[in-house]
Amino acid sequence: MNSTTEDYEYADYYPEYEYQTPAPPATCTDAKRVFLAVINVIILILGVAGNGLVIWIAGFKVKKSVNTTWYLSLAVSDFLFCSFLPISVAYTVKNDWVFGLFMCKFTSFILFLNMFSSIFLLVIISVDRCVVLMFPVWAQKQRTVRKASVVVVLAWVIASAFSSPSAFFRDTERDIFEDRNICFNNYTSAEQHAAVVSCRFVFGFLMPFLIIIFCYIDIIPKLKLNQSARSKKPFKIMTALIATFLICWLPFHTVALMELNHHKYASILPTGQVIGATFASANSCLNLILYVFIGKDFERKCCALLTKIENAIEEEEDDPSTR
Repeated sequence: MNSTTEDYEYADYYPEYEYQTPAPPATCTDAKRVFLAVINVIILILGVAGNGLVIWIAGFKVKKSVNTTWYLSLAVSDFLFCSFLPISVAYTVKNDWVFGLFMCKFTSFILFLNMFSSIFLLVIISVDRCVVLMFPVWAQKQRTVRKASVVVVLAWVIASAFSSPSAFFRDTERDIFEDRNICFNNYTSAEQHAAVVSCRFVFGFLMPFLIIIFCYIDIIPKLKLNQSARSKKPFKIMTALIATFLICWLPFHTVALMELNHHKYASILPTGQVIGATFASANSCLNLILYVFIGKDFERKCCALLTKIENAIEEEEDDPSTR
């Protein structure tokens, strides 16, 4: 088996076919491991605590609504991913996969489930917001929590289907040269690798953002006609969530596409893999910050954390344009 010299849990770093890079100095490798471990611990703490707080507020503290259904599902997706980060931290520190084949497959599945479910939910939020502004009377009658819940379940089912190849191709093997177990992507051909990466990029990134952009083309003129600041608040939150997802996942997809031509980019791929994995993981702990700090007054928001999270989640129900 051929593999790279760096093992990262959450990306396509181990094609079965030829792909080797020069071994970096031990001090460089150790520094990368420490960096990844520290970053993942920070993301773990912020993600579990922050998304747990959003789940508590959206699920139990505020009135059930279409809007809270979207944000609750987003928080559940991020919370689920962050809950498995301790495994990544342990793998990074020990440099030895001790969790078995099932967890090797499942942790990879969880990563891409988080990616697909998040972007699908952002598309749903964008389309929903577009429909609300374009057809307010119809939306008032047809938008129900029950229908929103069905849409969310369908989004999760489709996200699970798209995430399944990540588990299927994941495998474990004993590296006899370094005396350790590795968790890697066991593609048997370059075509398999290209098909999986292309599918993720097209259906988990490119097409969703084209739909979102189309929605924005319809939303922005309507908002210009509506001078109510309250009606623009949900749009600001939605924009921030989408922009954050774009910034966090674009490096990941860029590096994954570069891996398809790994001979050309071999010198920069190890660094790119670290950056891509770090940014992708960070997306799961940023939504809480967006809920709290989008708005008029930073200091006041700091002093009223729970209230502001509730307000951000409930905002659309108080928006006159949705009535």
